[in-house]
Amino acid sequence: MKAVIAARTTPEGTKPMIDPATTLRETVSAHGDALAVVCDERRQTYAEMYDRACRLANALRDAGIKPGDRVAVLADNDLESIEIIAGLALGGYVICPLYTHQTAEGNAYLLDLIEATALIIQERHHTALAPLLGTAPGLRLTVVIGEETAAPRYSELLAAASAEDPMVPLKPDATHVIRFSAGTTGRPKGIVHDVKGWMAMGDLWRAAWGRHWSPTDRYLAPGPISHATGLLVWPVIEGGAGVVVMRGFDPGRFLELAERERATVTLLVPTMVQMVLGHPDVGRRDVSSMHTIFYGAAPMPRPTLVKALSVWGPIMYQAYGQSEALPISILRPEHHILEGTEEEIGRLRSAGRPCPGAEVRIADDEGGDVPTGEIGEIVVRTPGAMSGLWKDPAGTAARLTPDGYMRTRDMGYLSPNGFLYLTDRKDDMIISGGFNIWPAELESALLGHPAVREATVVGVPHEKWGETPHAIVVLGEGDGDTATETDLIDFMRTAVGSTKKPTAVHFAGELPKTPLGKVLRRAAREAHCAGCGGSPSTGGTTPSTDRSA
Repeated sequence: MKAVIAARTTPEGTKPMIDPATTLRETVSAHGDALAVVCDERRQTYAEMYDRACRLANALRDAGIKPGDRVAVLADNDLESIEIIAGLALGGYVICPLYTHQTAEGNAYLLDLIEATALIIQERHHTALAPLLGTAPGLRLTVVIGEETAAPRYSELLAAASAEDPMVPLKPDATHVIRFSAGTTGRPKGIVHDVKGWMAMGDLWRAAWGRHWSPTDRYLAPGPISHATGLLVWPVIEGGAGVVVMRGFDPGRFLELAERERATVTLLVPTMVQMVLGHPDVGRRDVSSMHTIFYGAAPMPRPTLVKALSVWGPIMYQAYGQSEALPISILRPEHHILEGTEEEIGRLRSAGRPCPGAEVRIADDEGGDVPTGEIGEIVVRTPGAMSGLWKDPAGTAARLTPDGYMRTRDMGYLSPNGFLYLTDRKDDMIISGGFNIWPAELESALLGHPAVREATVVGVPHEKWGETPHAIVVLGEGDGDTATETDLIDFMRTAVGSTKKPTAVHFAGELPKTPLGKVLRRAAREAHCAGCGGSPSTGGTTPSTDRSA
């Protein structure tokens, strides 16, 4: 049987969103007095947000920025985060969120890459980037959110602009968003989503969730809105729900806001879940209003998931997707089974089933379907996929097939009952002595050791085997969280077998991560394994020559 799963293509009970501007107008008409955004003590209704969004769109137009121009945004979470998304949509501009964790040089490169004509930037990031803005020759306007700069100020531009809706038509195939790859294999690439694809993504989220947003919902946004946290913004707006914006993640503040604002939905990465569950207020704050916790971006250690289910109940949804295509699959609460058959319990290792409207195939190197249960590249066809890579036709052709599928570069397999299991990134496979070893499998096994809090596995050169797995481990902080290299190698010999076990372990204080909490293997290798493979790295060991003992 071929490994192909197609979910239903028409989400039940959902009204497709036409375009973001129409979505906003309809919500303002129906729920203008409803809470749209709250950040600390600042609050904004939909009518107020719409007023300011119209002013932003008109202010940019008055400055010569045209519909279709790329407008970059470099800002941490704040009350303005949502109105900027709304205002750029109303003006027909292409929103290009830059990353505050990135260097000024890196963001200057992205400005030049997308030929940005305008930049909206918070004052605290402007100082570092300002000397480099001359490298972006197409940049005509820089707007600073803050009151201490001499550059055009966001507040002043909005105050001087018209509050009339510019009524810019948004064509379905017009570019709407450019996101950026992590750049782990080289320079970041611009990932282009058009209007219809971005709206379809929101529809897929709602259908996979199986619920409708309403004005009584509160979306607690703890992570950067420039990243995955912002993916739910338009579905939230469509339902007239409110967004509770956290300036930065803090587990105690998260619990406080969840109680104070009666939050109903949130999106967390596993490290956030661990921090919240470990906070002393987790049993003291009333978070009973929460009915949905989305999680993803990194493996969730089983002990953490077990505790989350015991504390919060069956409200966990694991989502799998990429910046290039999302969402792809979802593991719903009814599939989070801790006691049952081996197959039912094993679903916790999966990424769930394909979302409504998404088709998932497992393909070999030639693009053909592999049998069910066999590992291949995950290939998807979904209306939420990117339309291409910015000014990179070769890269686009390498990812998008002529028949509408997208190669994810993730490896995995489909079970007979339709659950998708990820094994690893295609480029991260370790070939050791002729054996294919997937780092994610080893990382998952390492997280099963009671002393291990975080782990990543990389391939390092080996004279005999070509490559060998090297583990980089962060131990827990409890009194009993101790383990030696020998302890962990012996543990892994039992867990995954002698041919797959790591031949060396490096203990680290932390692992490099993206703002979403996803471990960056390449950065971890550079930080901890620069000398591995021929001589010991600091704090590590020389890899063993034994692949079978």
